[in-house]
Amino acid sequence: MTDGARVEAAPRLAQWRVDALPCYTYRKSLPFRIGLWSWYLSVERNNKQTCVKLFAENSNSAKNGPSAPIASFVTKLLISLPPNQQTIVHPGIFDKLLKPDGFVWAIDSSVTGRFVIEIEFLDLKVADPSGGEPASIWASQQIKQSSDNTALSSLARMLHEDILTDITINAADGSMRAHRAILAARSPVFRSMFSHDLREKEFSTVDISDMSLGACHAFLSYIYGDLRGEEFLANRLALLRAADKYDMADLKEACHESLLEDIDTGNVLERLQTAHLYRLPKLKGGCLRFLVDFRKVYEMRDELNAFLQTADRDLVAEVFHGVLAAWSGR
Repeated sequence: MTDGARVEAAPRLAQWRVDALPCYTYRKSLPFRIGLWSWYLSVERNNKQTCVKLFAENSNSAKNGPSAPIASFVTKLLISLPPNQQTIVHPGIFDKLLKPDGFVWAIDSSVTGRFVIEIEFLDLKVADPSGGEPASIWASQQIKQSSDNTALSSLARMLHEDILTDITINAADGSMRAHRAILAARSPVFRSMFSHDLREKEFSTVDISDMSLGACHAFLSYIYGDLRGEEFLANRLALLRAADKYDMADLKEACHESLLEDIDTGNVLERLQTAHLYRLPKLKGGCLRFLVDFRKVYEMRDELNAFLQTADRDLVAEVFHGVLAAWSGR
């Protein structure tokens, strides 16, 4: 009974697998956590309609709990199993304030047999208590640091105003000036460069030819404590490469966590290869779970064929083993 009410949840994706639902039957899921809220799904069937409902736990009942979510999401009903799977898709909900009555989708057909209710959250926002624009809970919370911090503001000015800079960073399409001491304090690799009689120390230059000037700006902004959320999100993969190359564990972990948050069918295979290359176990596990446990692998046959021809053999074997395990256990 409990297993049938459990919802599989990833950071932005939830699936509830429902066995045959007799006519005039109502079922409610166990709570599942996405974002700041605990959520529930319910389904009810009569002889004409199947009604799906999504609602968040009443935040007013919890002291100091989050306000009602402002949600954007896509809802799907996946009927039967691949390869004969039928999908019914709701047009989508965008920036809807989900009050206690939640979201209700009435499907003008009576669904029989096994089916899966899928919710893919595109964004979740909370209202600004001061009356400003609602803010996304996924707007790179872990990377933005307070702009009011005097020390960080001073460091940012040193970078952006070229205050007493003493080294040149050459990117693929341009250059920036920076400070040896700050780079050395943030990266043991930079510290080694400037502490030994190497080319970088002699000529006061560091060549980062595998990074664009825009990505280099993001990298230095992170080092100086002034990286903005939008710039971070736009350069995550380049920042991950730099973090690995220059042994910056904090930046690598920030990229790792962020790349976990928005896995979808358009990026999951690239993310999977990135996770394998840079030894990111949580990201690899999240990608494999998205592909196998949520059965997205069956929706991406062309992309998967190209992936199988070019990806590392060990990684391909992991994907195959995951699919075979899912098939044998279903």
